[in-house]
Amino acid sequence: MTAASGLEARDLACLRGERLLFKQLNLTLRPGKILQIEGPNGAGKTSLLRILAGLMQPWEGDVLYQGQSIQRDRTHFLSELAWLGHHSGIKADLSPHENLRFTQMLLGHRDEAAIEHALAVVGLTAHAQQPCRQLSAGQNRRAALARLVLSNAPLWILDEPFTALDRAAIAELEQRLVAHAAQGGMIVLTTHQPLQSVPDVQRLDLAAFAARSTRAAA
Repeated sequence: MTAASGLEARDLACLRGERLLFKQLNLTLRPGKILQIEGPNGAGKTSLLRILAGLMQPWEGDVLYQGQSIQRDRTHFLSELAWLGHHSGIKADLSPHENLRFTQMLLGHRDEAAIEHALAVVGLTAHAQQPCRQLSAGQNRRAALARLVLSNAPLWILDEPFTALDRAAIAELEQRLVAHAAQGGMIVLTTHQPLQSVPDVQRLDLAAFAARSTRAAA
């Protein structure tokens, strides 16, 4: 579950409206590493995650995965990526079990044992057949996180993954992040939640980076 050369951003610039959020941003994420993107609201954290995930084009620069631009072979890149945005992407009329089955269908396979395991890992076994619209916000977030358990993708890009989770679920997710990195996986995430038990986290403060870039250009 490793990637030969990881994820790289080269000279990225992001323009939102008429505001330049950041420019000449470079970063490298190697297998086994976790990168936390920090900064106040409006600094461009979500925009940067969407660029890294190939969901948004940069104003300038490029994103490379395994040494190749992610735009050259999007099918391969997306097969290596697990994305979780602000919105969980859970279909409210389906149960957690049905949502995971739908995810497996998109991946081209079906494994009931894997679904049951994923639901057990996130603590949703008792609610597996209940429509998601009847579940709490935290339970819906757990259903979304169960897709990470199902995924064999080496690269996880997560936007505020701890939203709506209780303390126990936060601790469980932190353990999941550590385990994924220990197996050679890579994680980029934003979070307002302090990472209590995740060691060796790389950090990029977008606001501080933009300020340094502005001073250097002056």
